[in-house]
Amino acid sequence: MDESETAILCSSKQTRFDIKTPVYQQLDIEGLNITVTSAPANTATKPKGKARAEGLEILSNASLKLKAGVHYALIGRNGTGKSTLLKAVAQKLIPGIPIRTRISILQQTDSDKVSSCDTVEGPSGALSSKPQLSVLEEVIEKATSRNDIQQEIDVLLKAVEGQASPLAPPRALRQVHHDRLKKELFELDKDARLRSGTRGMAARKALTAFEKKIAESAERLSQKDEDITDAAIQVETAEASDLLVDLQTQVEPSRIADIESKAKSILTGLGFPKTNFDKPIGTLSGGWRMRTNLASILLQPSDILILDEPTNFLDLLGIIWLEKYLKQLHDSPDPPTVVLVSHDRDFINAICQELIVLRDQTLTYFRGSLTAFDKSIRDKQKYLTRMRDAQEKQKSHIQNTIQQNIKQGKAAGDDNKLRQAKSRQKKLDDRMGMQKSASGGRFKLNRDLAGYHLSARAEIDIPADEKGVSIVLPMAPDLRFPGPLVSLEGVTFRYPTAKKASTPAPAVLSDVNLTIHMGDRMGFVGLNGAGKSTLIKLLTETTRPTKGTITRHPRLRLGYYSQHAVESLQQLGIADEDLTALSLLTNDINTNTDADEKLDEGEIRGLLGSLGLPGRTASDVPLRKLSGGQLVRLAIARLVWKSPQLLVLDEITTHLDFHTVSALAEALSGWNGAAVVVSHDRFLVRRVVEGIKDSERGDEDSESEGEDEEVELRRRLDSERGDEDSESEGEDEEVELRRRRVVYLLKGGGMKVLPRGVGEFEESLERRVEKLLVS
Repeated sequence: MDESETAILCSSKQTRFDIKTPVYQQLDIEGLNITVTSAPANTATKPKGKARAEGLEILSNASLKLKAGVHYALIGRNGTGKSTLLKAVAQKLIPGIPIRTRISILQQTDSDKVSSCDTVEGPSGALSSKPQLSVLEEVIEKATSRNDIQQEIDVLLKAVEGQASPLAPPRALRQVHHDRLKKELFELDKDARLRSGTRGMAARKALTAFEKKIAESAERLSQKDEDITDAAIQVETAEASDLLVDLQTQVEPSRIADIESKAKSILTGLGFPKTNFDKPIGTLSGGWRMRTNLASILLQPSDILILDEPTNFLDLLGIIWLEKYLKQLHDSPDPPTVVLVSHDRDFINAICQELIVLRDQTLTYFRGSLTAFDKSIRDKQKYLTRMRDAQEKQKSHIQNTIQQNIKQGKAAGDDNKLRQAKSRQKKLDDRMGMQKSASGGRFKLNRDLAGYHLSARAEIDIPADEKGVSIVLPMAPDLRFPGPLVSLEGVTFRYPTAKKASTPAPAVLSDVNLTIHMGDRMGFVGLNGAGKSTLIKLLTETTRPTKGTITRHPRLRLGYYSQHAVESLQQLGIADEDLTALSLLTNDINTNTDADEKLDEGEIRGLLGSLGLPGRTASDVPLRKLSGGQLVRLAIARLVWKSPQLLVLDEITTHLDFHTVSALAEALSGWNGAAVVVSHDRFLVRRVVEGIKDSERGDEDSESEGEDEEVELRRRLDSERGDEDSESEGEDEEVELRRRRVVYLLKGGGMKVLPRGVGEFEESLERRVEKLLVS
């Protein structure tokens, strides 16, 4: 369903008791239900009574709890409804959110994948950009509503100082007041529609009273000149003058100068060159416009700050700056509550104190980092698995003794044996299950089991892995004869010089030498504009070098994932509304392969299924309705069906949830081909290129553990292998030891090796960020 054709229906439990002045930075909502339906948004805002609305259910009887000033990460697989939940909070569609809460949201849109910045204050729900405004003006306008204030000033100033008529100031004052009342009416109307019970009745009474106030204001606005008394003219003229002075104070140069200084600091931190501050907003690309939206979000005061994938278009310098800025925001005197969605594990670990896990239409909470959360899940799985295995052995032993007691009791006519068998059978039927309560103590049937009168305990339920889809990459075929896959020798690239230019354009890349062999893992990091995209174009032969030579293995099959791959697929879906993942991949294979290399439908479905596009998702859902993460998987399928020996991946994590990023990293780590990774995602570079499994480095245990593993690996390689399995295992480990893992930094046209990997680049950027924040 298109977003314009859907409505978000929300309902929740509400207390009947009077609530004191609310804390606007926190929420405590029970019994939350959210459904996305195709019904028009103005037909209903929530299902009546206890009836459930028809549509896609996002949450069912969930609890939404946000504590004031805490930074949360909302995590969940692609398509579970994270963005829908955030939108419902931002638009205050959920009953129980105080109507005066200031909520700011940076959200992703489905149309052009250009993020939008909404401040939910007025009837429009969004602040529209004006293409003629400069970048700096746009940020300040969205953060302060300066344009709205200036419009009121212009109306009052013309009336007060123009002296066109003594009635002009009262008329202008009445118009300004009436426009403000209409904005307030929107909020009261939403409040009355969302609330129920005693508070709903109070809200509707307040709305009715306010509607009368609006009617009176409209009547005063349309009052005839001859009916306005001299006393009213005198009083309202004075009020108009006082209001004008107050508004002018709000936009006085000293206050605006402070806001402008802060706006410039934020824009600089997000990567904007100072020369672009005066650039018209309408000339910016989607990525740069998202940064202006993010800057305005950070500039304005908020009670709840919602950031949906804020790092998508930031380079690593901007990501680290945002980390530091949000940490400073947390330490401020009146910090907002922050809720963010991100695929960047390091960013989440650095920012968030708690996780909100959206899974199976409910919300659960975890205090700690993503790494700690993953470890807790693994530990719980191991514990419950051991408990279940031990219990299965115990059940088997009890079952054997029951059979023996029955046999012996019947043979000897011993009723005690038969009663003992019956007692043990009852224990087997009703007393086997969880041995620990939710609090960790010993399980007691009449205390810990809901509906304990049913007598039987719950079975041991081992939680499934929440790693998203399991990605499987087909093995790369042999090259038949040795040689590098790609070799760059003395490569220099500069853009063509204009005819009127007196000096040649500076070199984007200068004297670059690079050789990629089968199995290599290479990562390229650097700031935006450092030449990463140019290097990728040279590797994939989409552009030619100005100087130097590039050679490729004659049998090389190369797969290239462009950072614009999702947008390209979206355009294909718009051009052909019936196009599906299955039909697109089938067409690719049929038009680009020989007859003996074609895949049948079952094989194509198997490939799509292995990448997370199973069954009807592949064959029935049009491309235009697939999520960004699903389109990434389709783009990967279009690359790997021909079994490439080299994968070149340019910002592949942008539209993926972190579970799928982890699955992709695991798949690439065990793949036998060569991989070139260009990414600002530090976890992906460390896992795929550097081969580091733990995303949190730096503790002595993990370092010593890594050293012990390497020593053990070499010991096993040097030992004698007694059978074919151990020989093949040793060969794989030896290949792993020989595999080249290199992280390169692109800067100033040059390329150098980072001995300590992406961590070394990260440390240098942290020093730069500290200087930016101080200045």
